[in-house]
Amino acid sequence: MKIKALIVDDEPLARSVIIQYAKKIEFLEIVCSCEDAMQAFDLLNRKNIDLLFLDINMPGISGISFLKSLKKPPLVILTTAYTEYAVEGYELDVVDYLKKPFSFERFLKAIQKTSELIRLKASGSSANDYDTDTDSNDFIFIKANKKTYKINFKEILFIEGLGDYIKIHLKSQTIVTNLTMKKIQDILPHDNFYRIHKSFIIAFSPIELIEGNTVVINKHKIPIGNSYRQDFFEMINKKIPG
Repeated sequence: MKIKALIVDDEPLARSVIIQYAKKIEFLEIVCSCEDAMQAFDLLNRKNIDLLFLDINMPGISGISFLKSLKKPPLVILTTAYTEYAVEGYELDVVDYLKKPFSFERFLKAIQKTSELIRLKASGSSANDYDTDTDSNDFIFIKANKKTYKINFKEILFIEGLGDYIKIHLKSQTIVTNLTMKKIQDILPHDNFYRIHKSFIIAFSPIELIEGNTVVINKHKIPIGNSYRQDFFEMINKKIPG
């Protein structure tokens, strides 16, 4: 099954790069490309689109405003040269965020993430059953991909929201399941996990660095959402000696 994609970008060179990269991926098909949001709106109404490559900084209606206006948007990968839009983009549950200029390897990673999400939705994977040990609070059982995984809380680095699914980033692997962010937040021990963004829950222990609106864990740069920033830094400040 091919992923049918639409490119929305006012820069011809940017559209050309995505088209050339897409030609290298057998299961990705660029159905159309357009230079503004109004053209895209018409195409989305007429064609079956699985994935939207959406530039943020466009004349007229910005990519963010356009995305907010869609009642049932397809999966979205945001593209932009401006890093300041990253946090706002993740607030909208996009699949990924590509900073221009991006390499083919980075592009492929975003497409693989999209493909994984589409596959899970198509298979109707019912991984929302979970169980915890009644005599212990240090692990949970998660069902995913027709398997049951025992996950020790101390192995979790952070959790990423993917629409109706979550990706649990562990020290040794990642597991995707269709638990909601709210459900997993309720399950996790509150003394070592904190939600810092609509799409991210982090473990305190593996934090390496906090810089500006970003938390670094195992070389992953995780954005701090505006609505979570004050509470998060108040909590961090309480842990600073003096």
